[in-house]
Amino acid sequence: MNRFRAVVASVVLVSSVAVTLAGCGSAEPSDDTAPAGKPSAGKASAGQSSGGGTTTGGGEAGNSPSAEKLAADPGTRYTAIVVPALEGLVCDEGDGGFHYGSGLDMSITGDDDLKEIEGDSHDVADEVSCFGSPRNVLRKGTMSASAPMFTARTNLYERVTDPTAALNRIFAASVELETGYGRNFTGKAKTVTDSTLVVKCQQNVTDTFPMTTCLWANYGAVGSVDFFPADDQYIPIESAVPWTRSFVAGALAT
Repeated sequence: MNRFRAVVASVVLVSSVAVTLAGCGSAEPSDDTAPAGKPSAGKASAGQSSGGGTTTGGGEAGNSPSAEKLAADPGTRYTAIVVPALEGLVCDEGDGGFHYGSGLDMSITGDDDLKEIEGDSHDVADEVSCFGSPRNVLRKGTMSASAPMFTARTNLYERVTDPTAALNRIFAASVELETGYGRNFTGKAKTVTDSTLVVKCQQNVTDTFPMTTCLWANYGAVGSVDFFPADDQYIPIESAVPWTRSFVAGALAT
């Protein structure tokens, strides 16, 4: 265990280490590397059942006349975040023993106008990591470490009156914050809306690794899901969206 922690620590970015982000990771990111709702490298079988919704370019939900819209607020609120059971994955609380540090771990900001439920910052499992099989192995120089398929962070609120507007605001603030810490967001953000959830994703390079990050919102919660690379490749947004939906469906407890 001590040896594993030492390996992990060696690949965590610290502020004193200069890393060149340009040209790192795999090939240029593309949202067309896998069909909608289907994962690359066979890693997202659990997420395939929760496809649907409409993807719109440019990062704004509802720009297209055919975009699916959220249904009216059903009044559902959540009391806890549970560790979900997802097909083909092993999930647990926490960061899975791997994090970037130095501010590069994805955070949720820009939610100052939303009131969190009592005890949200202390009593609920707001961070969950899920591993696939075989596990992702991230390599940097001569070092390597096992990383989750994704790490999710969730905030619960008394009410999110307009999930789409809240998500756009939180996404912009969170991306701006992480860009300042050194995440290099690339390509266009894509928003996918269905009757229960709004998901907004964008690819980025973090500590040389190609990441796909999705933020989501409904009427009672907002969260982020950070997808680590599979075989040094970006997880396609078309695969990240159904995985995000599956996580949300399994993690929110009423």
